[in-house]
Amino acid sequence: MLSALTTRRGVTTGDIKYAGTLDYIHATLFGTEGQSEQTELNNFGFDAVRGATRTYTIKTAASLGKLLLLKVEKDPFFILPENQWYCSKIVVATPEGEAILFPCYRWITRGELVELRGGRAMKVFEEDHPLLTDHRKKELITKKDLYQWAITDEKIPHHIHYTDIAELPAEVQFSLSRLKEMGLIKGLTAVELLFKGMAGSTEQWASFENIKDIFCCQKTPMSEYVAEHWMEDDFFGYQFLNGTNPGQIKRCSELPPNFPVTEDMVKPFLQQGSSLKKEMEKGNIFLCDQKIMDKIPTREYGGTTLQTASGFCLFYMNPENKLMPIAIQLSQQPSAQNPIFLPSDSETDWLLAKIFVKSADTLEYQAVCHLMGTHFLAEVFAVAALRSFPVIHPLYKLLIPHFRYTLHINTLSRTSIFGPEGAFSTSTLGYEGMTELIRRGLSKMTYSSLCLPDNITARGLHLVANYYYRDDGLKLWDTISSFVRKVVEHYYPSDSDVVKDTELQDWINEIFTHGFLANKLAGFPTGFNTVEEVVKFITMLIFNVTAQHAALNNGQFDFLSWMPNGPLLTRKPPPTTKGQSSIQTILETFPNVGETVTSAAVTVVLSEKYSDVVLLGAYTDDLFQESALKQMIKEFQADLLSLTDTIAARNAKLELPYTYLSPTEIENSVTI
Repeated sequence: MLSALTTRRGVTTGDIKYAGTLDYIHATLFGTEGQSEQTELNNFGFDAVRGATRTYTIKTAASLGKLLLLKVEKDPFFILPENQWYCSKIVVATPEGEAILFPCYRWITRGELVELRGGRAMKVFEEDHPLLTDHRKKELITKKDLYQWAITDEKIPHHIHYTDIAELPAEVQFSLSRLKEMGLIKGLTAVELLFKGMAGSTEQWASFENIKDIFCCQKTPMSEYVAEHWMEDDFFGYQFLNGTNPGQIKRCSELPPNFPVTEDMVKPFLQQGSSLKKEMEKGNIFLCDQKIMDKIPTREYGGTTLQTASGFCLFYMNPENKLMPIAIQLSQQPSAQNPIFLPSDSETDWLLAKIFVKSADTLEYQAVCHLMGTHFLAEVFAVAALRSFPVIHPLYKLLIPHFRYTLHINTLSRTSIFGPEGAFSTSTLGYEGMTELIRRGLSKMTYSSLCLPDNITARGLHLVANYYYRDDGLKLWDTISSFVRKVVEHYYPSDSDVVKDTELQDWINEIFTHGFLANKLAGFPTGFNTVEEVVKFITMLIFNVTAQHAALNNGQFDFLSWMPNGPLLTRKPPPTTKGQSSIQTILETFPNVGETVTSAAVTVVLSEKYSDVVLLGAYTDDLFQESALKQMIKEFQADLLSLTDTIAARNAKLELPYTYLSPTEIENSVTI
């Protein structure tokens, strides 16, 4: 109970650029027995200073009872212009010695009345006071108005209704440091390419060596390795396990009828004395099926309609545990004009076939796996949470750190990358084709495909050697799941608690409706009936917006700044005959100089590490009052640290270290 006399508060201003303010700040306490007078928070000197905590005393004439709400207001300091204040948190110390945490973590403007809830996290059916029940309802009404759904295409996930980043609420926007760093990187990259005469150039590449001149100072050990080894078959296969798109191949026990590879075709590339049938039985044959690209719309280029590959690539895991491509067909329907390319063909024929496979794979990777599978779904999860959960809800407190900056980067990317004039519009598919690719990707997406353990099992890759994405990913999945289970079971001790949480049910229903477009056949939950279901779904969510995004995003510069390793644009059609190609044919197939450097510059920005990064498990905002939750977070961080050490020890023995799923490389949300 909050008694009369004095109550002290510790008011903390955020430690971010321009967080402080000179404006007047007032506060009012509300309890079950009444409210305090509006009190100006004013000590000698400057009060709301960036990164500082100031203590104030509020006197009341009578007991307020149990403390319910804290109202904060900001008024102008004389005639100075608007001066927003970023309040991190307020801790109220009662006369009885109780310390109640009121998280804020938002910008406050003049004339704005902000009501903060404090204490332990509360589910809707636990509210026991009419004032709090009413406050909860009003908060959600306000948030549903602030965060609305927009539909630009009926067959892709819905998104936030804002069309410009300037319209976004301040608390979901990038920090000023992030904006400045991104602008600086873009500027320096553009200046370098202009200085070299590459930006906007319509010249064709004269040789592979010339492509190495794009960046002089922005190379990494992996990007240099890619430039040297991209033509090698074993590195081509390695990338389907540990490159930017490591979730596409499946174990093959029977060839598709429209991929008529014969024993004689591939026998020279198998272990001596073996056969394709025997290797299939051993589980050593794998398939990449690019059916999703079949008959997809492409754009006009130079007066002709571009074409992309849409066929198959067959792989063999050889006795040295190297995944080797052994047969490629570049479209779905076999014919005399659709030959099966083999490693024994001419060097340029085989290389050209692999280039078209990698180009189609890169298109699917960018549109379906990366953009839709992590960015778009992360936005759905975020908007649904902002609309369905009040800030006092335990799952809001758990999940909101995993949505940091997501609405900003997605709103930005819908114009700069995915929009009609964005970077992807210059690909083989163009804007319309990339949109269709996303539609197709969502239509075939299942709940199991987003759950890594189920995904690995379904693709038959649980025993494949040197599959570091799987090894690290499954460890991360288990680590995240263990943490999520502790949190969920703390707040939902029984299945009945899950069922009667109407806000939780509203959240998953919004996700099912606006993210998965009410596709019941795909296995996505439409509601939650058990604690186990909640644990699995939240594990999937956190894994996909942290680990999965890191695995797909962070290696873009490493693997794709060297354009030949995965061109988004192929200017010539896939070959229909053998023996007609040359190095010149390949160079004519590649994008020109200006088109190449535009795509390469994007990989620089998307792979950069920014100073305001928040890593997986680093819950920098103090949102939980309960000591048990603080301990769970510490244990989660310790588990992640142990996994970091395990991965580092493994990588020390590898020629090509796989670092993308080390916890020190994984952001806590989709921010880039």
